[in-house]
Amino acid sequence: MINPTYLAQRTRSSVNWKDAQSRVIRSYREWIRAAPEIQTMYGLDLPVSAIRTKMRQEFERHRYVQQLKTVDVLLFNSHQEFQETLNFWKQLTHVLKYFRAEEDPKSRLPGNFIQGFLEGRN
Repeated sequence: MINPTYLAQRTRSSVNWKDAQSRVIRSYREWIRAAPEIQTMYGLDLPVSAIRTKMRQEFERHRYVQQLKTVDVLLFNSHQEFQETLNFWKQLTHVLKYFRAEEDPKSRLPGNFIQGFLEGRN
């Protein structure tokens, strides 16, 4: 049976930084606790530790965000991804895109202009 309201939450703004911090920690813990279930649901050929490491990296990417409204948007997007993932609304390719080497921001840019030119990158 499909229940589209499973894991649904009201969208809200953080009252202050302390509230935002507790919401981020809650979101992070939800993701970390769901790693074994995600591995099983999507049949991932990755250890749970690798999935958790990737989750940690995704949260660390936004660690130094300075604007409260931006944190609220990131929290909304995180919960939306969480709900879509655990409701099995994603396909395997959507989940595996986080583990591609191209998704790493450091691997996107060439070392210098000539290298990028020879590789055919803009």
